[in-house]
Amino acid sequence: MNRVKVGKQYRYNPVAWDVLMPPVGSIKAGDVVTVVNLRGCPPANTMGHCYVNGPNGKFGGLVMTSSLDPL
Repeated sequence: MNRVKVGKQYRYNPVAWDVLMPPVGSIKAGDVVTVVNLRGCPPANTMGHCYVNGPNGKFGGLVMTSSLDPL
């Protein structure tokens, strides 16, 4: 399980769980995403998950931190 930092950019490379249960946002494999914390939601790295914004700045969804590779 990787630890990620809020505000940093990572390349989204989905692991099996994110392939079976894809995020609801507009991201796809290979996209550069930014880790964000959302108000009222658990912070990044809680239970190995985090929220991300896609390359266009729109909400990308909840993904596993293992799916994020450092740039």
